Amino acid sequence: MPDKEEHGQSDFMIEKIKQRPINRKKLLRRTILTASMAVIFGLIACVTFLVLEPVINNWLYPEEDPKTVVFPEDPEEMLPEEMLAENLPTESPSPSPSPEPDPEPEGMIFSQEQIEEILSGVILDKENYKELYSAMSAYIAELEQYMVTVTAVTSNIDWFSNVQESRSQTSGIIVNDNGKELLILADASMLWAAESMILTFHNGEQASAQIKQMDSYTGLAILSVPLTDLPAGIDKDSLTYPVMGSSNSSRLIGTPVIAMGSPMGASNSVGYGMVTWAGYIFSVPDRNYKILQTDISGSKNASGVLFNLDGQIMGIITDNKTNSDMGSVIYAYGITDLIRIMNKMSNSNKVAYLGISGMDVPEEVNRTQGVPFGGFVTKVDMNSPAMLAGVRQGDVIVGINDRDVTLFQDYTSALMLYEPGQTVTVTVMRQSQEEYKEMIFTIEVGEAKAWK
Repeated sequence: MPDKEEHGQSDFMIEKIKQRPINRKKLLRRTILTASMAVIFGLIACVTFLVLEPVINNWLYPEEDPKTVVFPEDPEEMLPEEMLAENLPTESPSPSPSPEPDPEPEGMIFSQEQIEEILSGVILDKENYKELYSAMSAYIAELEQYMVTVTAVTSNIDWFSNVQESRSQTSGIIVNDNGKELLILADASMLWAAESMILTFHNGEQASAQIKQMDSYTGLAILSVPLTDLPAGIDKDSLTYPVMGSSNSSRLIGTPVIAMGSPMGASNSVGYGMVTWAGYIFSVPDRNYKILQTDISGSKNASGVLFNLDGQIMGIITDNKTNSDMGSVIYAYGITDLIRIMNKMSNSNKVAYLGISGMDVPEEVNRTQGVPFGGFVTKVDMNSPAMLAGVRQGDVIVGINDRDVTLFQDYTSALMLYEPGQTVTVTVMRQSQEEYKEMIFTIEVGEAKAWK
């Protein structure tokens, strides 16, 4: 010790700080925990934004609901004598002095020979024929503004993993808008499985469309295009829509019609003719459709619309549902019977279903057999709401809730007022021995299937 002091040295502690070794497992756990918390908080933020964004956006920029689309139903047909009576004055006008009428000039009554002589002077040649078809061509050009071609696009993968795109076309007609969307009625048989749909308007402009709602029984659909997505060549402020005609007229046979769309199986084809038969009823559950037959030769794959010469829609072209041997002519659903389902589809409303097929009770059957007037039940679907409630074939529906039913279409009109899930009271007359007795069924309305 003295020796060390002598040399200027002394004893003291020397401390050396060593770095703590890194715990890799603990660091990894903390990193994973931090990342997990970041992901969880990120997901919570995303979900909160997705939930609140529409609410806040609607609060700041409220959107108007689409207006309800209503196609007017066919008014009752006015008989000629009623039309004459309507035009007669209801009160006799006060007499006023008027000059005596001139005596009827002689020679105003022509003999058969004179009529034949006058007609013989009328010469029809190819110029008259040309003028007639020129007028028809100009008329078709006016109607083309309502027509569209619908192209359904689907894709498949072949054996070599190559994507192959296929396209099929049908014709549709612009029927209305709801303030937010343009609505198109079209055949859905080629559209229900499409991955995308392209509408081509009469001027060649195109837009993407989507199916708003389909009906499995008629095979028709309402397509929609947002008005904001219409191409520049389509002025949404000047859009006009066709008028629905009447397919229930007693003078329907012989009515001249024009088939437009794809009556010949190709887009933008056309055919002239007339209605030759309207006596077949295509029956589906809860609804009946009149089928119009024409003398227009067309394709089995025809689609499109029948117009009359007043620019009114008379029918929507369909395939031959009459089992007639006239398979090469154009058939169409009568437009009057389609109005109710068009209203439902245009407003995305569910269609009521009870499962009853039926017909009218003919006047002769009522008179000779005592069957009461109403909707005669010809069939009840298996396990349908009507069958489960107890309605059966042979019953005659005479009322739904507070509405009287004298024709099957009265039953259809009444049922269309209700939504699936509601309850209706159906009154029927059922034959018991030699008389009909009233029975009342309380039925919960079902929902018609949207597609087969």
